[in-house]
Amino acid sequence: MQEEQVIKRVGIVAKRHKVEAAEVVKNLLTWLEERGIEAIMDIDTASIIGAASSYQKSAIPSLVDLLVVLGGDGTLLSVARLVEGHDVPILGVNLGSLGFLTEVTIEELIPTMEQILSGEYTTSERMMLETHIHRQGERIARYVVLNDVVINKSALARIIELETYVDGEYVNTFRADGLIISTPTGSTAYSLAAGGPIVYPTMAALIINPICPHTLTNRPLVIPDTPKIEVILASENEDVLVTLDGQVGFALKFQDVVEIRKAKTTIRLIQAEEKNYFRILRTKLKWG
Repeated sequence: MQEEQVIKRVGIVAKRHKVEAAEVVKNLLTWLEERGIEAIMDIDTASIIGAASSYQKSAIPSLVDLLVVLGGDGTLLSVARLVEGHDVPILGVNLGSLGFLTEVTIEELIPTMEQILSGEYTTSERMMLETHIHRQGERIARYVVLNDVVINKSALARIIELETYVDGEYVNTFRADGLIISTPTGSTAYSLAAGGPIVYPTMAALIINPICPHTLTNRPLVIPDTPKIEVILASENEDVLVTLDGQVGFALKFQDVVEIRKAKTTIRLIQAEEKNYFRILRTKLKWG
């Protein structure tokens, strides 16, 4: 696909304290400078190469035409939550093994950048989830995530009860260790480990997946991406958390309502030329 956007400023975000990223960052900075493209790094990334920066990571998406994320899928997830409202494509570069989201290798970085500058690249538009937490009728928290929203008990808590509705229609009160609400992109993350289906990442669908349900007939549900999902914590005196993309946590209280729906915003991930989703599945999941 031919992209028309002109790349004048590139944001670089690397995994914190990832010393292995230093050489990659230096090489990319040199390559960009030779082409007259301004590079903007956040404070943590600049510190990896002994440089100085005044930019917080959260400020980078509004300043650049392209974001290069160096690390793994976790690093990209942390950046994806900052991109809300900014139509900036993200190039994920894995510093270790192939990732579901960071599919470009270090060796492929410069050739991929050359394709991007010439406009010869494809992007995959991914749905995000907007989550509101309500307590006694008042919204007390809001998050936008790429992979999943997980409501789960602490290590010492008993099975919890999660009263679940889809567009106001009662679905079930899940008695389980927790509940995962996942995007198609997140279907290969925690939801997969909990026995959920693999859903093609650009499908218009949401996954409701109980974690270790007490009733074995409580199976994962795949629903359209249009409804609002509401989950009410129906258990008293239990330690329960909402976890966002596995990185941000929020403690729930009895009768708190977690409201989840497709976000208005999406993100665009740049895809490597010779990789496709099924090839990544075969590699990551060791299929034949």
